[in-house]
Amino acid sequence: MAAITSVGSIKRSFRRLKDPRVVGRSRHLLIDMIVIAICGVIANCDDWKDIELFAKNRLTWFKRFLKLPNGIPSHDTFERLFARLDPRVFTQGCLEWLRAAADLVGVGHIAIDGKTLCGSASSTLGPLHLVSAWATQAHLTLGEVAVEGKSNEITAIPKLLELLDLQGALVTIDAIGCQKAIAQKIVAGGGDYLLAVKGNQGHLLDGIQATVQRALDGELPKHQVVSHTKTAHGHGRQERRTCTVVTNLDDIRDRAAWKKLKAVIMCCRERTVNGQQTLEAHYFIGSRRQAAYKYAAALRGHWGIENNLHWQLDVSFREDASRIQDRNAAENFALLRKLALGLHKQHSAKLSIARKRKAAALDPDFLAAKLTGAAKLEKV
Repeated sequence: MAAITSVGSIKRSFRRLKDPRVVGRSRHLLIDMIVIAICGVIANCDDWKDIELFAKNRLTWFKRFLKLPNGIPSHDTFERLFARLDPRVFTQGCLEWLRAAADLVGVGHIAIDGKTLCGSASSTLGPLHLVSAWATQAHLTLGEVAVEGKSNEITAIPKLLELLDLQGALVTIDAIGCQKAIAQKIVAGGGDYLLAVKGNQGHLLDGIQATVQRALDGELPKHQVVSHTKTAHGHGRQERRTCTVVTNLDDIRDRAAWKKLKAVIMCCRERTVNGQQTLEAHYFIGSRRQAAYKYAAALRGHWGIENNLHWQLDVSFREDASRIQDRNAAENFALLRKLALGLHKQHSAKLSIARKRKAAALDPDFLAAKLTGAAKLEKV
């Protein structure tokens, strides 16, 4: 396959991936199966049977750039291979490809959040839970780590951070990731953090609330308190969001234990819907000195992971309907979905993600453009 424009070839990205099959007893090349699986998920395939059917109907097209010494593998062959592939190494190959694309637009903000694969539960194991890193501006997945249940995200997040280039990035995580060790790891990697604070860090939350109250009461110097307010109207709803950033940390107990802590933040949202008013306040800590509007944008961007990643995986890729139960296979297929989503989001065609998948299934040139930035493909 030709080197992908500014991204690098699939073959080069997967050069460290070890073939788990018995030497001399494999009828299909590893790289052929990986390329077919990637193309299949891009082109509206949601399971191994879909991939086999799609590949057989595109056999002539695949022969233009794959060797395929024994034709198209069966769906059982795909399933066995991806159940044996080491998810961590497979992840490194996929993400090496995606990171190159992310480097073109910059990775300024990384949102980390978890999602459960509801259909992956078996008779002996609960559903698989994946913690993902999402580049909010580039719309690309930068890494994922699997855990057994949301409660284990605390141990998964440090492993995920090890996969990432954090230099210069702002990392946002919800309250479960508000841990001193996680903050230190982000800073050690060259990044900054913006962490949500809730009752799991009671003393810290109390200190933030006391600090913000002093700021609102005018007890702190003006240069230590900055705010940004944004309003929105529409669909019978009025919303006012105010982000208040305070750099006075006198009331924060153990503030020295939070590496590079620079500010505490309150984000207050007032909503009026059909005459009913609600008020919500959320609290955060940050390691970066920056304007309130930039913190507000980062907080809004963090929750974009729900709409731009998790929602798309469920609606456009039908992830929750997947019944792949083998842990390795489920994790690897989940990564294929994220890789495909990232490639679709890089494409400028004014189509929904679901329609882009259908277009890739119907039009080989459209699919080729996803892989290479051009319609021409060469042999791997």
